[in-house]
Amino acid sequence: MDKKALIAIVLSVLVVFIYQTYFAPPPPPKQPDTTIKETPAAPAARQAMAPAPERKAPAPAKAKQAAVAAVIPEKEIAVDTKLYKAVFTTKGGTLKSFKLKDYRKTPAKDAELIELVRIKEGMPGPLGMTFSESDIAIPADGMYETDTTALDLIKTPERNRLTLSQTYPEQIKVERIYTFNPSGYDLELEVRVHNLSGAPIKQDALLSWYEYVDPKNETDSYTHEGPVIFVAKSVEREEVKKITTEKIFGPDVSWGGFETKYFIAAMIPRNPSLTSLVVSQDSRNMVTTSLKGPKHLIPAGQAGLFSYTLFLGPKDHSILKALGVGLENAIDFGSWLKWLAMPMLVILKYINNFVNNYGITIIILTLLIKIAFWPLGNKSYKSMKEMQKLQPQLTAIREKYKGDKQKAGQETMALYKAHKVNPLGGCLPMVVQIPVFFGLYRTLLYAIELRHAPFFWWIQDLSDKDPYYITPIIMGATMFIQQKMSPPAGEPMQQKIMLIMPVVFTFLFLSFPSGLVIYWLFNNILSIGQQYYIMKKK
Repeated sequence: MDKKALIAIVLSVLVVFIYQTYFAPPPPPKQPDTTIKETPAAPAARQAMAPAPERKAPAPAKAKQAAVAAVIPEKEIAVDTKLYKAVFTTKGGTLKSFKLKDYRKTPAKDAELIELVRIKEGMPGPLGMTFSESDIAIPADGMYETDTTALDLIKTPERNRLTLSQTYPEQIKVERIYTFNPSGYDLELEVRVHNLSGAPIKQDALLSWYEYVDPKNETDSYTHEGPVIFVAKSVEREEVKKITTEKIFGPDVSWGGFETKYFIAAMIPRNPSLTSLVVSQDSRNMVTTSLKGPKHLIPAGQAGLFSYTLFLGPKDHSILKALGVGLENAIDFGSWLKWLAMPMLVILKYINNFVNNYGITIIILTLLIKIAFWPLGNKSYKSMKEMQKLQPQLTAIREKYKGDKQKAGQETMALYKAHKVNPLGGCLPMVVQIPVFFGLYRTLLYAIELRHAPFFWWIQDLSDKDPYYITPIIMGATMFIQQKMSPPAGEPMQQKIMLIMPVVFTFLFLSFPSGLVIYWLFNNILSIGQQYYIMKKK
């Protein structure tokens, strides 16, 4: 039986082989496979087909997913201008890099350029767009097509447009059109959504700036790094560590984006009154700032338009103000001190046009401020001189009425009245100067003009602290000299506390920008000279 079975199998195989070779009809021609196969070798294709994650905001009806577009390889487009070098990608039509040519990370000439795009592997690129509450949901990372390989706006400034498009047959076509300013940091973005279906559709749009924030990166206490919004003509700043849930600002959002101390990436809508801004953060430490405008009802065969102005660059007041949307308010001069800080900045820039050294400019400005307040200073030091003459009598009164503070106070005031001395005369002129100091403090702290601006010798960055702490120590010494020149005030315990103040101020100023320390130091030196002159004058 085993031999018979084996012979039967062999004969069966032989018959099938002969039939397939000589007698079977030829197979029909093979049709091309129109389906897209996902293989481990094509991760970009899988990402392109993946739908964008849905937002939590409810939609009136479940959106219809756009048909899968043809797989297109990712392509990068370099844009070169005299101010920046940018790299766009066809994946989502977003940014991969935006480097500022005139600004570096450190004062060194060969230091890396400032990069405004800060994302990690697997995160979406900035200027991504989602259509979360639309009738047709479009993948945020869908692949776009373009005929442009690179734009050189230095050689050919007239070629300043980049058009990216993706089409879902019989449903929708999306175009992203970037128009660059060859001589500025601003650019225009138009997103055109063409309705290719046979019925009207509703489309919304969220334009987002994505930023990775390293939780280990520590910033100084006077620097904000995070979302910033100009809503209802008021600046709102969100601390990254406090972003635990999605937060919505607006409507009436004039602009919004992400800022550091000296730079900003801002998105400016064309219709602020109908625009809100959404701020959120995920588990990857990715902070998202999104402009959300109204829905567009797009008739069949027509297109809806979403328009924005973008600004990616330095917080230079004159540049920001020229945009005419209040973006200059991103410079943190303070709402109360802005009216003082702004004139200070104008004067600083004007003086520097002649001396070309912001360290010397600060010294000249200090001298001008001292001249402006010279009469008040004289009045203050004259009052101190009169108080110094009364010190022996004041000491005698305190000793005589040691156990009766009320009686000692009455006798002290009677002494002041008899000699026509105002005990507050030495303080009031100083109080008047305090707002000016704080206005200049904000100017020197946040003016990008001082960033990496050198002075002399070891001070090569007026926006950074003195690397050897020389100027703060000298400043503390000048404060101590001023105190020794002034008459002792109050009780012995108060006098001892006042002697500690130079030490406290010295430690406080150790981390302050050297430009601010230079102002305070030279102001003290000029004050010592003025005080010495008044005290020696008969």
